[in-house]
Amino acid sequence: MSEALDRTLAALADPHRRRAVDLLREKPRRAGELAESLGLSPPAMSRHLRALRQSGLVEESHPEFDARVRVYRLRPEPMAQLKAWLDAAEDHWADQLTALKAHVEAKTR
Repeated sequence: MSEALDRTLAALADPHRRRAVDLLREKPRRAGELAESLGLSPPAMSRHLRALRQSGLVEESHPEFDARVRVYRLRPEPMAQLKAWLDAAEDHWADQLTALKAHVEAKTR
């Protein structure tokens, strides 16, 4: 497993961060909006957003009108890597189950 995938999985291990990702799938959001939606204090939300940024799952930008406001949006690359890894795992287990089924059927004949 790659380090990037490890960071993605570690970031998604927390339920608040998964919920933040769910909200960001809908649209980019301000940090305060995320904190309010999740029922978290601004410092707690800041810690979760830092973890999501460090994992590469989200990026932040500042509107031209106010550099104090931070808007977060999802980055697609980490989720695409996670999906590819999950697809490979699913393929592996599908092959294993097909082989097991063939073995069991051969034994019952």
